[in-house]
Amino acid sequence: MAAFEFFGIKLFEDQSEKDAEAVITDPQKYSVDFSVGATGAIENVVRNASALLADQGEPASGAAGLLAKARGDYRRIVAALYNEGYYGGTVSIRVGGAEAANLASDVKLPDPVAVTITVVPGPEFRFNRVTVVNQAVEVSDPADYVDPPSKIGFGSGEIAKSSVILRAEQLAIEAWRQQGYPKASIASRDVVADHASNTVDATITVSPGRKAAFGDVTVSGTENMNPDFVRQQTGLTVGEEYDPDELALAQKRLDRLEVFRAARLEAAESIGADGLLPYQLIVQELPGRRFGVGANYSTIDGLGLEAYHLWRNLFGQAERLRLDARVASIAWPIDTEQFDYFFGGTFTKPGIFTPDTDLIAAVSAERTIYPTYTETSAEAKIGLSHVFSDQLTGSGGFTFERNRFDDVFGTRDFTTAGLYSGLIYDGRDDKVNATEGLYLAATIDPFYEFTYGNAGVQATAEARTYFGMGDDDQVVLAGRLKAGLLLGPDLAEIPPDRLFFAGGGGSVRGYGFKSIGVDDGSGNVTGGRYLLEGSVEARVKVTQDIGVVGFVDGGYVAADTFPGIDDLRIGAGLGVRYYTGLGPLRADIAIPLNKKAGDPDYAIYVGIGQAF
Repeated sequence: MAAFEFFGIKLFEDQSEKDAEAVITDPQKYSVDFSVGATGAIENVVRNASALLADQGEPASGAAGLLAKARGDYRRIVAALYNEGYYGGTVSIRVGGAEAANLASDVKLPDPVAVTITVVPGPEFRFNRVTVVNQAVEVSDPADYVDPPSKIGFGSGEIAKSSVILRAEQLAIEAWRQQGYPKASIASRDVVADHASNTVDATITVSPGRKAAFGDVTVSGTENMNPDFVRQQTGLTVGEEYDPDELALAQKRLDRLEVFRAARLEAAESIGADGLLPYQLIVQELPGRRFGVGANYSTIDGLGLEAYHLWRNLFGQAERLRLDARVASIAWPIDTEQFDYFFGGTFTKPGIFTPDTDLIAAVSAERTIYPTYTETSAEAKIGLSHVFSDQLTGSGGFTFERNRFDDVFGTRDFTTAGLYSGLIYDGRDDKVNATEGLYLAATIDPFYEFTYGNAGVQATAEARTYFGMGDDDQVVLAGRLKAGLLLGPDLAEIPPDRLFFAGGGGSVRGYGFKSIGVDDGSGNVTGGRYLLEGSVEARVKVTQDIGVVGFVDGGYVAADTFPGIDDLRIGAGLGVRYYTGLGPLRADIAIPLNKKAGDPDYAIYVGIGQAF
């Protein structure tokens, strides 16, 4: 009988198999005849478990390599059968007509050699008696609740899959850990298969260990980071009851610092006499600097180039300084007077007040030519960003701006001070290529403009949702809706960057960026007080790497009252996606369905990531 692995235990292992794997000889070609005495899902499972079948197009490393792979197939196929609840199956692997388990590693084989794999799964086994000894009492606190093993099929009459037994053990341990027992473990496992009745009796015995609280955290591996700050950022408090959720949160806090290549929390071997469990935090720091470049292109707005330089850990507490520069609206023929320019710097200080709160200060200057106005401005802002949970983040602070605008109202200067605040809920499964989940964002920004002596407030709300369908989410329906409101003085006395416009790659495709606004009756376009826009996309994967997209965008901007449906501006188009490990590369072509004078016939957009 060849070796196989069950519940992590290797049985009947032959030392010659290990030795054979190390032998390198001339390539050994082979062909596989594979038969399974069953059809349906179990046949696919067995076939997928065979390395011989998967690799038959590539020669093995001599006869010894082929036999090593065959002996590995015994283990893999038997484990796959057990995993599906088949404990009475038989596996035969014949190489050149002889059972592979009986062949010596130096046997002479023909080239190519015929390999015959015959699998008889046998009957499906079901659980008879299942028991968890020392099972934790269920708790009502949702944060500490763990599904009982019965919820995942560990019950009488269920299919006796070995994976279910292993998962039941994990749940049994996790239930104790959620209640403050960090050293909970499986004391014993007793699994008996009755081949007469095709049933399995399984008994899992849990050893809870002692209840514990968090002990001190010792930091090692720091070079430029302050170890006391690193310890503080974990948020773990000495004497606080052990909770695995707090450990997971500590890991996320460390990752958010963006200064470590690796950061790992390791518990001590045992709980101290005082009931405290110390931890060792082992870190490896990233280089202190990072550079990046990017580009985007549309046929309307031209080429945009951007770059940044990031300094990590300026003063030993993960402080970050990022400088950004951007040149956009590069078109042919080259006209530098039509370029858009931006330069800014952002300083971030993590760990202000709490490990989940960052101080953010930023300054920037820009000159941007929009279809409806030209802006030259400088801005400074300072505020706080706080992470409430994995999904919920908030921010708020103060802003100060000096602006000069050239638009239909002439050349005007504004000086504005205000507050900004925002809340984001991100429940998507993937931030760059979501297939399910919900994204919500809201902002409220009150301000005071000193030149005209006016106060106002701008508010926005946006929702995005995603629905994946089919195997591996081959089809995804995505929708987006955004609304905006501005309360304040006459439009002529409001800085245009506070007014609402629509149009462009992240808004209504097929129209120029910020080209959709309010028509003053003379053909001039200004921003508005109200914004409503939305998008619907159907994303279809043609292959694992290639996808196509169909979309419709719509939106309008209003001055003081919402216009009729006839004023809704709509764009539609098609796109192609090339999926990479960093996210999809996007290329979209859109046409305006109700174009007006000055609108393009079509627009092409190229970028990274989905449109929303």
